Parts: sequence; C-alpha cells; structure tokens
Amino acid sequence: MDRALALAALAGEAGDVPVGAVVTDDAGAVIGEGRNLRERDHDPTAHAEVVALRAAATALGSWNLEGCTLVVTLEPCVMCAGAVLQSRVSRLVFGAWDEKAGAAGSVYDVVRDRRLPYRAEVVAGLREGEASALLRTFFDARR
Repeated sequence: MDRALALAALAGEAGDVPVGAVVTDDAGAVIGEGRNLRERDHDPTAHAEVVALRAAATALGSWNLEGCTLVVTLEPCVMCAGAVLQSRVSRLVFGAWDEKAGAAGSVYDVVRDRRLPYRAEVVAGLREGEASALLRTFFDARR
C-alpha cells in the first residue's frame, strides 16, 4: 500500500484524481503499478487499476493474473471491478471506500457477485484514513 499511496499522490500532483495501484505476484513482488492517467492521456479507461493490471499482464506475458493481488487506494468502480474479474486477480485490497461509485462492497459488489463465473477475495479499508485524506485534499482544493 505504501507504493500505491505514493502513486496516488503523484496522480493528484499531476491534476488527476489521486488513485494509485500495484499488482503483486503470489510471492509479494510488485509486477505492475499504475496511477490515474485519464487527464494526461485523455483516456476514460486509464484508471489506476487498469494501468496496473495492463503492466502486470505485460510483465507476466499473460492476461491471466490468477494468484496475484491488486492493491489500490480507492475501492474500484464498476469498470475496474470488471477488469479485476476478467484478469482473474485472486485478491483485491483497497484503502478508501467509494460511496458514490464503488463496486467492491459499497454501492455494488461486482467482485464477489455469486452470479458471475469468477470472484476475488476482498480486503477493504487498508490504510483507509491516508487514502481518504489524499482524495479529500484533492477535491477540497477544487471546490
């Protein structure tokens, strides 16, 4: 989570919503990382999770990330929750809850939906205060 928080801070400094993500392999080594790049890249899909999952898949030479963990500072949205399932990530760890658009337990629970063919373990609230503070500071400065 340290690296994800650092990436989130970089995203915020660059004018994007401060969200950072890392993917670790089953031994805990970082194999992919990302931060929100929507503003920089003019890409609506450039959420931190998607950027990190793409980097991890490239590093492994496979789209299948079974056994890997995605650590992200904010609860994933519906798009990112879908990417978690499509990549077969085994575990999702996140910091702050997203009470407006979260899809891993708050508004929706896509990641653990029993109707879908794949589910991921979810660990929520890791360093929630720090992740929430980054977001609060970012949005307070824009109001």
